[in-house]
Amino acid sequence: MNSQEEVELQSRDVGDRRPCSPTNTGLNSSRNRLESTNYSWWLRVTVYSLFLLAGQSAATLLGRLYYDKGGNSKWMATFVQSAGFPVLLPLLFFFPSSTKLTTNYPVDFTSTSSSASKLPKLSTMVFLYVAFGLLLTGDNMMYSYGLLFLPVSTYSLLCATQLAFNAVFSFFLNSQKFTPLILNSLVLVTMSASILAINADSENTNTHISKRKYVIGFLCTLGASATYSLYLSLVQLSFQKVIKRETFSTILNMQIYPSFIATCGCVVGLFASGEWKGLESEMKEYNQARVSYVMTLLWTAVTWQICSVGLLGLIFEVSSLFSNVISTLALPLVPILAVIFFHDKMEGMKVMAMLLAIWGFLSYIYQHYQDDSKSKANRTSHVNHISGIAREIC
Repeated sequence: MNSQEEVELQSRDVGDRRPCSPTNTGLNSSRNRLESTNYSWWLRVTVYSLFLLAGQSAATLLGRLYYDKGGNSKWMATFVQSAGFPVLLPLLFFFPSSTKLTTNYPVDFTSTSSSASKLPKLSTMVFLYVAFGLLLTGDNMMYSYGLLFLPVSTYSLLCATQLAFNAVFSFFLNSQKFTPLILNSLVLVTMSASILAINADSENTNTHISKRKYVIGFLCTLGASATYSLYLSLVQLSFQKVIKRETFSTILNMQIYPSFIATCGCVVGLFASGEWKGLESEMKEYNQARVSYVMTLLWTAVTWQICSVGLLGLIFEVSSLFSNVISTLALPLVPILAVIFFHDKMEGMKVMAMLLAIWGFLSYIYQHYQDDSKSKANRTSHVNHISGIAREIC
């Protein structure tokens, strides 16, 4: 009887230990999956950032080239900012709505979207697309005025105020938390734009641009920055509360449909203003080459779409404020390219404003680095805690 009892006890002990092996294996696979997810997240953020930086820099320079070579239609300059959306349509076939992104990185709105049980109503989505499209139409028009009446370097640095506006909207609409580093970043970028405003008299390098037009361009760019910041925060809010889906097609749809509405609005404005009558003569006089005119507009439209996909991708993966911070990284690049290609002057006050913008950018990036390190440490501690409990059970 004693030998039989020992055999039974041993078999029970073995039976109790069997579940521990799968548990440990599951913990290891969870840890590996967490690491691979982190790498894939950083890869997507890097790709979206490159799209944003390359698209924004090229589109800004091409937009200024359009004006410098003879173009003067503000509605046409606005039209190309949204009319390139058809180049994104083929991507919908490669990334259908059922293709889910692995967005397990600890971001609030992606975790919220993973718990969604039903799709939003069609009427709700139509309302969002139309509202965003009309908002983009007015915003792009203000940007067109700013790019027409301002040197491209001043225009680019002035766009840094998007960061300050976006921080305010993110605080009220997206529950954005502020730290000393983020506040420092916002103050520095705002100071950078203020320096440009104070230096308006010496900055007017184009003799055919009056001070009145300079002020109009300055105010339009400032208003466009505020409007676009509101747009970004509302898009993030829509991802959080309405769309709640983790697919790349979601990003594409949020770019394609509002761009279609914005393009229609620009067409109406082009004909209502009568600017369409001068397009033929504008094409003939444009640098004595029609092909150059068409290619400038075509590539401007394409690069704006590349920029927009990168911007929306960063909103989807991180936040609207982060996407705005990444866009400020192009600020040092665009003025340098403007000096090379458009012979803009790089004066001392402008250099100071640019350095403040870079300082503000680095301040925010360091804050994000701290948050990422803290989040990674918390996840590792949590996995190790679960692993320790599993060992104790075993």
